[in-house]
Amino acid sequence: MPHDYQDLIKLFEQCFAQSYNTLLVKGGDEPVYLPASEQCRHHQIVFAHGYYASALHEIAHWCLAGDSRRLLEDFGYWYLPDGRNTEQQKSFEQVEIKPQAIEWAFCIATRKNFNVSADNLNGADADTANFKNDVYQQVKEYLNVGFPERAQQFIEALAVFYQVPLPITLEQFMSEKELYEYI
Repeated sequence: MPHDYQDLIKLFEQCFAQSYNTLLVKGGDEPVYLPASEQCRHHQIVFAHGYYASALHEIAHWCLAGDSRRLLEDFGYWYLPDGRNTEQQKSFEQVEIKPQAIEWAFCIATRKNFNVSADNLNGADADTANFKNDVYQQVKEYLNVGFPERAQQFIEALAVFYQVPLPITLEQFMSEKELYEYI
């Protein structure tokens, strides 16, 4: 089955538009979360260029954001663009572990390959092996204690749509041995 961002928009709307007044919206260059305002009565998760992976990643961030964070542009988080130094990159990676673990689960539920993203092509070299391992460890934790409620709801909706057996299991992710060989 092809991966069409419009399917994600429809699935997200079915799951969350009414209960959370939030829409998934195709945007331009930069993804952003916009809370409802005088200009738009809906909260909006805006993903970049219609990229499927960007939509999954931005939804993952939304699934983690609490009630008060969802009232702030970009959930009130800092973001330094590409070109971060080593210290900035480590800080970036620490806040990206959980959303990328959720994004990976979304990829499993859609039969799509997942690539960890250090998002720093023009900055300090990222320690992608350790970062990917951290994301993998977070996946294992989520599989053990459960994904956040909205993430689990969306995983289930994706899995039904893409005909992926539920529940998702650790076996559907790479084993640790494969993880290190892959890196």
